[in-house]
Amino acid sequence: MENKTIEVLAVNVSEKKGTVKNAVPEITLYENGVKGDAHSGSWHRQVSMLARESIEKFEKQANRDIAFGEFAENITTKGMELYHTKPFDRFVSENLELEVTQIGKKCHGDNCAIFREVGNCVMPKEGIFVRVIKGGALKAGEVFTIVPKVFKVRVITLSDRASSGEYEDRSGPRISQLTNEYFEKIKWRVDIENIVIPDDPEQLAALLEDAKAKQIDVVFTTGGTGIGPKDFTPEVVKEWIDKEIPGVMELIRMKYGQEKPNALLSRGVAGVMGASLVYAMPGSVKAVNEYMTEICNTLQHLILMLRRIDSH
Repeated sequence: MENKTIEVLAVNVSEKKGTVKNAVPEITLYENGVKGDAHSGSWHRQVSMLARESIEKFEKQANRDIAFGEFAENITTKGMELYHTKPFDRFVSENLELEVTQIGKKCHGDNCAIFREVGNCVMPKEGIFVRVIKGGALKAGEVFTIVPKVFKVRVITLSDRASSGEYEDRSGPRISQLTNEYFEKIKWRVDIENIVIPDDPEQLAALLEDAKAKQIDVVFTTGGTGIGPKDFTPEVVKEWIDKEIPGVMELIRMKYGQEKPNALLSRGVAGVMGASLVYAMPGSVKAVNEYMTEICNTLQHLILMLRRIDSH
């Protein structure tokens, strides 16, 4: 994906939703999408895009030519099949920037004028939606560079003994392994950083502050969630999060605490810190396995919610 480019072949607008769009010489992209287009608004599907490569496949099936905008796309491109992009990839040109928010959509069949007129629609499978990050005028001939989104994950292990080399950290690497497997499963790119520090609240606070400033997407901590004299992780994390997500940790405590009452004693915390999600987990590998199982059930949805994308 790196350094890949696409070229705009046409720009198209319509006054009503569910109808074909008409090619125009130029469109204006602004914070709500395309000025004068029916789909503009303060939502995540502001601008629709479809590749000529996708249209050509349908033309062969339909045995006829398809006009620009006939599938209701605002921007028709060539260079790659756009549905191979991922959420939060960006299309960047000298003056414009768009962010992918959704791949495909629900097909409304006979309730859609496009379906009735054309007999089928390629947009639900191969069209994509983007929102405007940096607006301006757009016309055919514009070339965008595709900048892939790589999610940044920071894993922090808190342990005096592990940080001093007395024993090997196993919990942090296990979190990294499970995280990498999860992102591979949903086909999102990820870069994971592992850090081991002693049981020091100031060092943890500094790493959280740095993660917030750098907009690290997800921060996991392991260790320091008990009630011992050096178990301070929940207190430090709560100082930095803006919104707590209590249900995740409540479920974990209740689910595993029914069979193993000691699981009820963990003071794990989940929350939002600026543009980051933060999860504070216990220090054992066994606990990490249990916590990550439940966290991963909602992680993708939380990432989308945090970025103002309604995935219901």
